[in-house]
Amino acid sequence: MARRRQIYEGKAKVLFEGPEPGTVVCYFKDDATAFNAKKKGTIEGKGVLNNRISEYLMIKLAEIGVPTHFVRRLNMREQLLKEVEIIPVEVVVRNVVAGSLAQRLGMAEGTALPRSIIEYFYKNDELNDPMITEEHITAFNWAHPHEMDEIVQLTLRVNDFLCGLFLGIGIRLIDFKLEFGRLYENDQVRVVLADEISPDNCRLWDIETNEKLDKDRFRRDLGNVPEAYVEVARRLKVIRDNEIEALKNRPRLVE
Repeated sequence: MARRRQIYEGKAKVLFEGPEPGTVVCYFKDDATAFNAKKKGTIEGKGVLNNRISEYLMIKLAEIGVPTHFVRRLNMREQLLKEVEIIPVEVVVRNVVAGSLAQRLGMAEGTALPRSIIEYFYKNDELNDPMITEEHITAFNWAHPHEMDEIVQLTLRVNDFLCGLFLGIGIRLIDFKLEFGRLYENDQVRVVLADEISPDNCRLWDIETNEKLDKDRFRRDLGNVPEAYVEVARRLKVIRDNEIEALKNRPRLVE
């Protein structure tokens, strides 16, 4: 890592200059944050698990025709990605009432929604990622109307696919966050899925017990945080039994 030029460091990942033009290397950290980094901690092994989980989901989405920035996993903690211009909009899909939606509307968590809801948030930590509308996005030129049409279509497609995939392993996809970027290739620009898909940015509940298998365990001090990430990876079959045992034997959450 020391020989590479660092491009960016976020809450959970570090980006380095890639081995060839138009690529970046993404390193997954064990750092955990919540409430816009007001709460911080470390979940040992989280970077390894999120790397594997996101790799698997990005590959599966590409197989159904969803364009992504993912190229390949390089090692336990790193991925090779296509370099994209991130659109500064977080797209949140809600299938069940939870989190901030429950707080805003005074509804009980777990309430089924009549249909999936898409919400948008301006990607700006200093402003605490304020909620915005599509009119804000197009008025301030964060994304063009035709890009928003594409983002909505891709988001709904991703939601339908992931809901089915997680259902098959006994997990309800409650809600999740997506990010998109502009990929510049051969004098053309297209919108692609970017960032990651993992228990860091998805709410995942066990179908039978409603046990939370995501970062809410860290946010809400529910305990067994690493175990939840391991369980998702285990059900997706992206880590081997000996790797699971190694992760289980590591130190637990440090705050």
